Amino acid sequence: MHPVGAPLGAYNNKTFGTDGVRGKAGTELTPALALQLGYWSSHILKNQGPILIGKDSRQSGDMVTAALTAGLTAAGKEVWQVDLCPTPAIPYLIKRTGACGGFMVSASHNPPEDNGIKIFDEQGVKIDSKKQIFIESKIRGGDSSNNVQSPSRNFGKTYQRYELIKDYQESLINSVKGRSLNGIPIVLDLCWGSATACGAKVFEALGADLTILHGKPNGAKINVGCGSTQLGPLRQAVFEKHAEMGFAFDGDSDRVLAVDGKGRVIDGDHVLYLWGSNLRERGELPNNRLITTVMANLGFERAWKAKGGLLERTAVGDQNVHTAMIETGAALGGEQSGHILSAAHGLCGDGLLTALQVATICNDQNLTLAEWRNQSFKAFPQKLVNVSLSNWGNQKDWQDCEPIQEAVTKAEASMGKDGRVLLRASGTEPLLRVMVEAKDQRDVDSWTTHLAQVVEQHLDAA
Repeated sequence: MHPVGAPLGAYNNKTFGTDGVRGKAGTELTPALALQLGYWSSHILKNQGPILIGKDSRQSGDMVTAALTAGLTAAGKEVWQVDLCPTPAIPYLIKRTGACGGFMVSASHNPPEDNGIKIFDEQGVKIDSKKQIFIESKIRGGDSSNNVQSPSRNFGKTYQRYELIKDYQESLINSVKGRSLNGIPIVLDLCWGSATACGAKVFEALGADLTILHGKPNGAKINVGCGSTQLGPLRQAVFEKHAEMGFAFDGDSDRVLAVDGKGRVIDGDHVLYLWGSNLRERGELPNNRLITTVMANLGFERAWKAKGGLLERTAVGDQNVHTAMIETGAALGGEQSGHILSAAHGLCGDGLLTALQVATICNDQNLTLAEWRNQSFKAFPQKLVNVSLSNWGNQKDWQDCEPIQEAVTKAEASMGKDGRVLLRASGTEPLLRVMVEAKDQRDVDSWTTHLAQVVEQHLDAA
């Protein structure tokens, strides 16, 4: 175990990735590290008010939460335990209760043995890089001045505030502004995770005829063969139940993917296109602008621009989308993976809110999801391959690897304007992601295979 106050010598990678802290629970994300994260975070969450902590269903959640709480109370902070909840419940409740910040203990779509910590400020926004650097410098400092200490007269207290999930639940119901789901057959895959806290309740409150998959919290099964990363069970249930649509969430329910009645996938690109079109028709999409990331499909981009829209790309990560939306005044943005941010609903990726919007807009237009999807774009074939690396440091090497760069240049020249290549280091796992997109599926398959082989050959693949 990493000793409190000592440098993180066992950790070669940065403590913070693209979405907070994440790693194997107990070995990478240790109790000692979580304690220090709590303690030093209190130095940047300075406002008056409590600090909220929520978690998904992982078996290590209690351990990480207890360690965070120890660090926060050692610094004199009052802690409110929200317990099992979707990640977006924390930023909502921060603003609702006047809290000075909050934590979500979750590794999102990662497997059960992982866990993570996301930190939100008093505005309900994930802390920025400057605050991350401050915390990391304190954790990695290693000198005695950085040890966790607390004067005995200034310990904080902890309160169980499990009832707060009801406030978040009501906010989801109110977000559809009176629209309903009267009797529509819908399947929900709750992924054994955070969505089990209130997902079924909000859809039932709006009148949906529900079929629930993986509907109880189970930390040993979270994300295993289900949810937004494995749509097979959802698709099968939609067919068997003759449902009009189905929605699958990830472990902490901040993103969602859908399946229509024909079994076709509706990813984040489709949601942005369709919801954006609806907002545009209502005059609620400033400058017809959508914000997305480098992962967004070329077919989506060309179709949106063809109808006079603006589409701006950022680096991967909902924080980058959030920043661009603030800077441009955009009303809607998100990621292909299913993180969707709406300015009208708090600018926080929320899978349940997105699913409710999609379902109720369909019903309001008297359309099935399949009929609405038919109004969307034709996607270019796209393939993503994850190449596992033996350590985090190898992620950076690809940019300086001449054979890899030559292979990418050759692929891009071959496909021309009708294709593209994107290599990207994961911010949460020791992976290099290889993505190829083109009009011709054969180009996609052959170049993805070739590029992945080149990466494996010239980097230290696991």
